[in-house]
Amino acid sequence: MSTLTNPVRVLVVGCGNMGSSHAKAYQLLDGFDICGIVSTGKSKEVLNEKLGGGYALFDDYATALQTTRPDAVCISTYPDTHEAFAIMALEQGCHVFIEKPLADTVEGAERVVAAAEKAGKKVVVGYILRHHPSWEKFVEIANDLGRPLVMRMNLNQQSHGGMWTVHRNLMKSLSPIVDCGVHYIDVMCQMTRSKPVQVNAIGARLTEEIPAGNYNYGQLQIRFADGSVGWYEAGWGPMMSETAFFVKDVIGPKGCVSIVAKNAGGSGKSDDVDSHTKTESLRVHHATLDQNDQFTKADTWIDMQDEPDHQELCNREQRFFLKAIQDDLDMTDHLQDAVNSLRIAFACDESVRTGQPVLL
Repeated sequence: MSTLTNPVRVLVVGCGNMGSSHAKAYQLLDGFDICGIVSTGKSKEVLNEKLGGGYALFDDYATALQTTRPDAVCISTYPDTHEAFAIMALEQGCHVFIEKPLADTVEGAERVVAAAEKAGKKVVVGYILRHHPSWEKFVEIANDLGRPLVMRMNLNQQSHGGMWTVHRNLMKSLSPIVDCGVHYIDVMCQMTRSKPVQVNAIGARLTEEIPAGNYNYGQLQIRFADGSVGWYEAGWGPMMSETAFFVKDVIGPKGCVSIVAKNAGGSGKSDDVDSHTKTESLRVHHATLDQNDQFTKADTWIDMQDEPDHQELCNREQRFFLKAIQDDLDMTDHLQDAVNSLRIAFACDESVRTGQPVLL
């Protein structure tokens, strides 16, 4: 039963790629009204103009929260602000949509979950791949390949210009394998439905433009209790290779399934945010052999012609947020998954820094 019938008044905090896309979704969808836009720089003016103007603009988040008294807050700022901003919103009685990761520490993420429980409000984390029909199909097919699974994934970004600025700022608090890795760790956990037991990871600092001790290239490996294994690789910066930057591949005893993104995986696409979720086609390979050890079935191609673009995926995320509020959805599992994927990602970060495996 709906617990809120009027439009949800939402305060948009952060106006970069994701914040802008979420704001457009709020403007597009019935059920939301934007009551204010917050950023420390000029990006709020740029977004306000894109949206047609007329929205209240704020430099300071706390002031905006007190002035607008929203029903909900959308947080798309840098990860080192996520915990504090989410808890402030929850303590004022707001629902929260927050970009991944939920916080910049596991303990911080747990504090956000506790604050949501105490406030009795909804928190939705921006795991965009969970709203993508092709990725849902990818996970579904992987679940039918038998056990154990071998999962191979990466997303390297040859970033420059504005995206390199974004990446340098992100790396002040998080590495690429934490910030991006939580998505793909979440996918691996959905595929195996098994407990991760150990991680190994390596990393390298390929630029002096990030703080000493941080790294802009990393690769993680996860072992699961059922024998499944997975790796994920992420590198950011103008030096990154675009050869095989987009690998999404899962192998099981019965065969394998791969995302084949001919266009999104092409040269010049690695730092294009719209290409990061593209699938275009799924290729399913069947491992069954006949008495002569020849394959009994040709590979199956599943074409994704009606694939949503990045904006439509953000629209779907916000429809889910609205449903969570209006239908009083139980978000316990959603938040636990967000905390768990972050815990695994930080264990990988620890492995990079210590050079040792980490048991979970």
